Amino acid sequence: MSPIRIEIPKELFTPAEYKHYEGAAALEFLKLGADLFEFKEPLRWEADITNTGGALLVTGTVDGEATCGCARCLEPVTFPVTGEIEGYFLVSSEDAAPDDVEDDEFDYLPDDKAIDMAPLIQAALLLEMPQIPLCSDDCKGLCPSCGANLNEGACACPDDAGDEPSKENPFSVLKDFDFGE
Repeated sequence: MSPIRIEIPKELFTPAEYKHYEGAAALEFLKLGADLFEFKEPLRWEADITNTGGALLVTGTVDGEATCGCARCLEPVTFPVTGEIEGYFLVSSEDAAPDDVEDDEFDYLPDDKAIDMAPLIQAALLLEMPQIPLCSDDCKGLCPSCGANLNEGACACPDDAGDEPSKENPFSVLKDFDFGE
């Protein structure tokens, strides 16, 4: 994602002042673990920047539509996503963070007095992505033997391969293993 710079105007350096911003962000994809989420349309975002007295608080939302492969059947699944944008920037690098704020919960406002919204937007989206994306809760997945999509119907594989371990699946020898349950 390209930087989305917001140059902070002078009036925002007065305590209790705020300003509203909005725009669109082009993000091709977002990787989370083994999953790749694609965004065909620009994401819509809006944010309020408020001077809290010594710091700038950024709050807002980002929303759009993400597409990724189902974790069970690998078919594309598209879903809406809305994330909460949050950021806290101390105005002066000489100021200490408030006692109730951890070191990883704030940044210092850069010397050029501009905030890049791109990392805040990406962080908001990452928190909202499903850990296991599914096309539906009852997705049957793929046949482990032939790879057929079981949502489209039964495959031609036999239901019971018998008691003999299959030579095609090296893990079938573990079928009767006692895992100490």
